[in-house]
Amino acid sequence: MMKRLWKTAATVAAVCIAAVCGMTVWHHYVAAPWTRDGRTRVQVANVAPQVSGQIVELHVVDNQYVHKGDVLYVIDKVDFQTALDSAIANLQMRAADLQNKKLEAVRRAALGLDSTSVEEKQTFASIAAQAEAMFHSAQSQVAQAEINLRRTAVRSPVNGPVSNLQMRPGDYAQTGVTNLAVIDADSYWVDGYFEETKLPFVCVGDAARARLMGYEQPIEGVVDSITRGIAVSDAAASNQGLPSVNPVYTWIRLAQRVPVRIRIKRLPAGIPLVAGMTATISLDSVRFAQSGFGFRDTLGRWFDSAARHDRGPCDISAPQAGPVMAVPLPG
Repeated sequence: MMKRLWKTAATVAAVCIAAVCGMTVWHHYVAAPWTRDGRTRVQVANVAPQVSGQIVELHVVDNQYVHKGDVLYVIDKVDFQTALDSAIANLQMRAADLQNKKLEAVRRAALGLDSTSVEEKQTFASIAAQAEAMFHSAQSQVAQAEINLRRTAVRSPVNGPVSNLQMRPGDYAQTGVTNLAVIDADSYWVDGYFEETKLPFVCVGDAARARLMGYEQPIEGVVDSITRGIAVSDAAASNQGLPSVNPVYTWIRLAQRVPVRIRIKRLPAGIPLVAGMTATISLDSVRFAQSGFGFRDTLGRWFDSAARHDRGPCDISAPQAGPVMAVPLPG
């Protein structure tokens, strides 16, 4: 009898342990808000010259770290220096002409009506005003020529490494045409592509950890925002402007993935961030912790029970603008 009781107890204990293990695995891999589909992202400054000309000096090499304001390359200054000298000479000529026209207008204004007429006085005053306007125009031309001369030295708009450098001295730079890119080292963030079934547990402000492949220490961050729209292939217009809808519908319906932006708060030493690196992201979701073990909620979503409606939506409003975390890179 005791032997049978021991067997029954062992069987019950094994079933309980298996149930606990199964619920733990379910909680961690199915219900919890985490994803292995994460990517590091960064802003890239596409540098384009504001003046055209031949590149005569190249001050950087590929992957070199530069600081905001550093000279990247220099465009031939000869034409722009000549334009500045011409504008200065024109300004001097306009200044002398203005002085002469003003003196003539003053002399005519001092004469009496027996020596000149009112119409002649007004004519000389108008000529002096026109000379003054031409003088101010010449001043603007000098200022623009000075600006164009300074623009021959193309500078970095951000801090970060030069990326995919292809140019060389002798190339011709066109106004407004990008010929160099600088990665903004102060703008790194992580995008996590979460399944739509886990979005009820993703809230702005939740703590996040992103573990990059090949590195043990995780990147610490916080949920900054949730994307409010993704592309829909069936929305493309077809004949007569009508939507083109794919009639294929599979039995297994995969959950759509929605990008969640993670703002980096702490980057462990020794981790060089590279845009495009893959990461596993897990969230410390307050709402998931408050929901219990997660098993009931997941079943509720499967069977469309009240469990999917018993809590209000998370705050997914856009974040307020704030300081950007500076990522340490070799300078």
